[in-house]
Amino acid sequence: MPSNPRRRHLAATSLLGIAALALTACSPGTDDASASATDLEIGAVDLSEVCPATIVVQTDWNPEAEHGHLYEMLGDEYTVDADNKSVSGPLMAGDEYTGVDLEVRSGGPAVGFSTVQSLMYQDDSITLGYVHSDAAISSSATTPVVGVLAQMDVNPQMVMWDPETYPDVHDIPSLVDALQESGGAWRYFGGAAYMEYLIASGTVPEELTDGSYDGTPAGFVTDGGISAQQGFASAEPYIYANEVPAWGKPIDYALISSTGWDIYGSAVSVRADRLDELSPCLTELVPVMQQAVVDFVEEPSDATALILQLVEEYDNGWTYTDAGARYAVETLVADSIISNGDNAYIGDFDPERVESFFGIGMDLFSGIAADVDPDLTPEDIYTNEFIDQSIGL
Repeated sequence: MPSNPRRRHLAATSLLGIAALALTACSPGTDDASASATDLEIGAVDLSEVCPATIVVQTDWNPEAEHGHLYEMLGDEYTVDADNKSVSGPLMAGDEYTGVDLEVRSGGPAVGFSTVQSLMYQDDSITLGYVHSDAAISSSATTPVVGVLAQMDVNPQMVMWDPETYPDVHDIPSLVDALQESGGAWRYFGGAAYMEYLIASGTVPEELTDGSYDGTPAGFVTDGGISAQQGFASAEPYIYANEVPAWGKPIDYALISSTGWDIYGSAVSVRADRLDELSPCLTELVPVMQQAVVDFVEEPSDATALILQLVEEYDNGWTYTDAGARYAVETLVADSIISNGDNAYIGDFDPERVESFFGIGMDLFSGIAADVDPDLTPEDIYTNEFIDQSIGL
């Protein structure tokens, strides 16, 4: 996984929605999927001459709504490999076959929590991977990558608190003040890069931090909401209110991006040493992915059904419900986590924003002896070359 160890290990507390999984379609066998791809007629977008026969995308976690655009590109014929936690099938642009296949691999527990960029350098079959822009800086000396699509404009990572305990808290500065007064802590995954920044910048006093968070709700529930806790805007607010019976009430939250740690989360990225080689493919593929983002958030039901099916078949302790997935999509749009940003098209990186964060990231990671290329520039970690400016929400 990238810089912040993920994520929401709530198997013991999230048991709803299993019945809904039975409504999803069963995946076809490998022979059926191969035959269907062979028989399909290539549509308006033909990737067969410029792209690998199978485009492999390594994600950073289990199947979830944040990955919806990938599953949107898989049509009705696909093959699930439950052992390897992957799904593959013809890569579709809308209802039309593009002449190549798509394989989506799960990350996190499926790969022993290895970082996506390290997997990309270990396995040449991986075409693209999900890499946070802070990780693109911190490992730039050993596993350099270039972001080619920002499918999320804002990173959904947040800090949450109990509004009953802290009715006057409305942002991170007021949360810090309240925790100092109450004696509560900010619980997070130890080693998270964003917390290193918050401490170094003076935003959060180190004595308030507690790096013991393990992804379960036990600590938050047990202390009755006195402490704050890290999470994701697209998940925990729904989960804690609806799927954690011991809590069962609303929480409030603020996005970490509001502090200046404004990374592009899980940007679709390519190995830096393969950018030129894959550029002809990316020129045609990235607009297809942009449109898949738009199609998914406008009508997420088919891709969500596949996500739920994969969660069931992978059976690795990760739970995800239909209602939780619907909440995630609604929040990703409502909080402008998925958005056009400050223009009319989707998926691009804002050069000024990248440059602003780049200075913060370089200072931090150079100071903690990360694998940073000292000659790295902001332009080394992203490109808008392949973005189609006619595609947006």
